[in-house]
Amino acid sequence: MPNQRARALRKNMTDAERLLWQHLRGRQMLGQKFRRQHPIGPFIVDFVCLENGLIIEVDGGQHALEIEKDGQRTAWLKTEGYQVLRFWNHEVLKELTSVKERIAEFLIPPPP
Repeated sequence: MPNQRARALRKNMTDAERLLWQHLRGRQMLGQKFRRQHPIGPFIVDFVCLENGLIIEVDGGQHALEIEKDGQRTAWLKTEGYQVLRFWNHEVLKELTSVKERIAEFLIPPPP
């Protein structure tokens, strides 16, 4: 059951996910609504802004061993119309300002 798994993941977020969520929740990021541990198709994504089609994944060390699997997942999400941003845990924990700036770049529409 994706919803039960998503609920369990929300209760057991990593430190990096928890920190980033504190800056995404409540429309703090340019007034955009983010959801956490949200099911999309066969996957549960870490964070998604449905209005902008932006998915943010925060990866731990295990993802270094799952590059091909993550690539396939990202490719599928892109076919569904999403943009996917990936950050390593240490980036979120040590370079939060840069991470937030990168996210903001994807939320601000380009000038005409």
